Amino acid sequence: MKKHILCLGDSNTHGYCADPADCADGGIRFNEDERWTCLLQKTLGEDYLVTEEGLSGRTTVFPDPLHESMDALGCAYALLKSHEVIDLLIIMLGTNDVKERLGVNASCIAIGMERLVRKAQSVDCWGDHAPNILIVCPPPIGKGMELNACGLPMGRGCIEKSEELASFYEKTAELVGAHFMDARGCEFNQIDCMHLTRRGHAQLAERLAKLVPGLL
Repeated sequence: MKKHILCLGDSNTHGYCADPADCADGGIRFNEDERWTCLLQKTLGEDYLVTEEGLSGRTTVFPDPLHESMDALGCAYALLKSHEVIDLLIIMLGTNDVKERLGVNASCIAIGMERLVRKAQSVDCWGDHAPNILIVCPPPIGKGMELNACGLPMGRGCIEKSEELASFYEKTAELVGAHFMDARGCEFNQIDCMHLTRRGHAQLAERLAKLVPGLL
């Protein structure tokens, strides 16, 4: 059986494109030749199965009062069981957790990630091996977010909290026995400053392709 990698994330895992000019199809979602999940699959080859579980707006554990079913914790059991057997779970969440309306700081977001990882570790979806989880910290939101209309519902303090997240996530990974990677440097667009460009998807896939085989 192929090594199964499940990618749990938000719009940057779903492949949302804020700049249609950056997407080959001119739409709002990068296609299968552009998304980091698909590029990772292509690089790793046919001995691996990379599955996408990306939802725009998804958080770690915090319910969103404006949109239902956004917290990963609430769907974790069903999601993980539906994709078993899982050899590696990649979690890249946190960008949406910084929204002002959720009222949590970077330290609390990391505690949310801890709770989500521990839940995933408890689910019987790992076959005959131990839970294997990689926490990926998203790149920090760019300052241009505040100048875009999308910055209004995001609210204040998002940029600062996203900058602090990696240091907290690294400690969380050590605490729960997970792997950690900081995606800082993977390119965000200059429109909303919080979504990967086509180049950013390629950069993220390249980093993961070097890291993942050693985790399996």
